[in-house]
Amino acid sequence: MKKRIIAYKDRIDACLSGEIKVEDWQKLLEEHLVQVSFFQHERLIHLLVTILFAAATIAVMLVEVVTAYTPLLIVFALLLILLVPYIKHYYLLENKTQEMYEQYDAILKKIEEEDNKE
Repeated sequence: MKKRIIAYKDRIDACLSGEIKVEDWQKLLEEHLVQVSFFQHERLIHLLVTILFAAATIAVMLVEVVTAYTPLLIVFALLLILLVPYIKHYYLLENKTQEMYEQYDAILKKIEEEDNKE
């Protein structure tokens, strides 16, 4: 997913900068809205998974503190190790999706500029 979102964002940036010629900005805008909705869905799923892992990590930590059952430290460590990449991936999804909102605005501006030329 990381490669896909970065590649897509870079392609739209290339379109906006003129590196890639765009024949129909309206069609690009529609495609962009579809892609943004895919990434928003992915972002929501990863948010839920991240929250679940964070809650499980905290719950295991609290049980360990209350019971002093040492083997739970292994479970806590494993959950913590998994939580870090989930947070990192969610951070990427969140930021790239926000950047795509700015791209959407830029595409709208291109459409307005085209309309004003006519």
